[in-house]
Amino acid sequence: MATAANDVETRFAIYRAADAPGLEESAIMEMAGVTPTIQAGIEAAQAEGAAEGDHVKILFSMPGMSLTYAWFKSGYPLPLHSHNADCLYYIIAGTLRLGTEDLGPGDGFFVGCDVPYAYTPGPNGVEVLEFRTANHFDIRFKGNTKAFWDKTAEAVKREKVNWAGQKPPSAGFAE
Repeated sequence: MATAANDVETRFAIYRAADAPGLEESAIMEMAGVTPTIQAGIEAAQAEGAAEGDHVKILFSMPGMSLTYAWFKSGYPLPLHSHNADCLYYIIAGTLRLGTEDLGPGDGFFVGCDVPYAYTPGPNGVEVLEFRTANHFDIRFKGNTKAFWDKTAEAVKREKVNWAGQKPPSAGFAE
């Protein structure tokens, strides 16, 4: 990951996908507002294999800006959540369903700060670029009931059988 210097005058930087750390390694995103119910739900989804359904890299980060690459495998149950930064999404490959809209390569969407959203990757998964107005941001899960998280864990269990051997729809950017 290219991290521009803390100097706000940075005017040029190069980043390489091959050098990009994973989301957990980067510490760019922190969980906020986690209740015991949410924590138990996250743990249940992880126990079912949720980590096998996504691949997220931080490509670039500098004060006031970051660029994230995310590949979500088919049917990955992305829980309803928000972030404390504006985000512009661009679909590289694959498809997703956002509400009643089906979006594909070249499409995108904007989600403002603190606006809850979720989407479902299509049958071949989806690869997106996430352009954020922050280099450090949070994630706040909105489902705060056991039923919500039971449904999420069950969706992971159901969809995980399709994830083995799935490749990114853009022919390997994530690998």
